Amino acid sequence: MPQLIVPIHPITPEERLVALIVERIRVGDLLLYPSDTAMALGCALRNKSGIERIRRIRGLEDTKHMTFLCPSLSNVAEYAQVSNRTYRMMRRLIPGPITFILPATKAVPHYAHDPKRRTVGIRVPAATIPRALLDALGEPLISISASSSSDDITPDAIVERYGSSVDCIVTIQHYSWYTEPLFTGPSTVLDLTNDVPQIVRRGAAIEQVEEILHIEVQ
Repeated sequence: MPQLIVPIHPITPEERLVALIVERIRVGDLLLYPSDTAMALGCALRNKSGIERIRRIRGLEDTKHMTFLCPSLSNVAEYAQVSNRTYRMMRRLIPGPITFILPATKAVPHYAHDPKRRTVGIRVPAATIPRALLDALGEPLISISASSSSDDITPDAIVERYGSSVDCIVTIQHYSWYTEPLFTGPSTVLDLTNDVPQIVRRGAAIEQVEEILHIEVQ
């Protein structure tokens, strides 16, 4: 199947284009697209070969768990063990650029979770484009930044760097009136596998996370 390049509207993604992208995800394509936090590599959760390709492209070890995006908090409970306390906390932080480390359920393929801890990283995005893709796909989407958090690199440069390694490229239609930041930057990573939540990485929305954690420990 030839490579597909899809320029999409940044605020109101065209339904026919979203459907086209989702069709390619379902047949096993590897995607380069604008996620909520950065340009990202993505594929269907059960696309084992796609996950292996992501690992090769990013130079990731087999033991590194894959973060995936879910459409809503109700979907999270299918793939992760969520206590009542954890649920209350997550409800205050979802949707947004926060990755939650949680114990995985059996619904998560073994090649997509941490094999030692049996944990997964899950995020429910607020941004328009990833939400449109998730709503149409109806299932989680593996998503990992195409570049390290220390890289200061433009979306066009990311496409130039990784475009030849993927099957479908989603780009943003450029408009002179559109000046809003496209990405939040690296997500804040919050480990909720123990009784005491732990901030693993400080990133986007960190003030909101710290405020919720302060409330929870009172």
